[in-house]
Amino acid sequence: QAHLVQSGGGVVQPGGSLTLSCAPTGNIFSLDSASWYRQSPGKQRDMVASITRQGVKNVSDSVKGRFTVSRDNGKNTVSLKLNLLQPEDTGVYYCKSDGAWDIGGAYLPNPYWGQGTQVTVSS
Repeated sequence: QAHLVQSGGGVVQPGGSLTLSCAPTGNIFSLDSASWYRQSPGKQRDMVASITRQGVKNVSDSVKGRFTVSRDNGKNTVSLKLNLLQPEDTGVYYCKSDGAWDIGGAYLPNPYWGQGTQVTVSS
């Protein structure tokens, strides 16, 4: 069951761009440190970017300089901007929060995942 809802993704030509977004749903109000994972066909799910609640970012070497992670704590959203996309970036992208706060302000120390979004880079 996905507790985070994702949007964005799709089919794009090499060199193109996409933006993925992730927002809480249900009883989850705001997100703790968050990260984006990619699962390419036949491969394991790997983290590509992360951002703390304070905005400290980390990006994997494979996407450094092309992908940008950001968050808007006022809107409780986390985004991943994908630039200069290459065929090897094809896969299902997932957002994950290491924990969250519910509507009443209680901290939920569980990982929460989005439903996944397909990104296909093809000419």
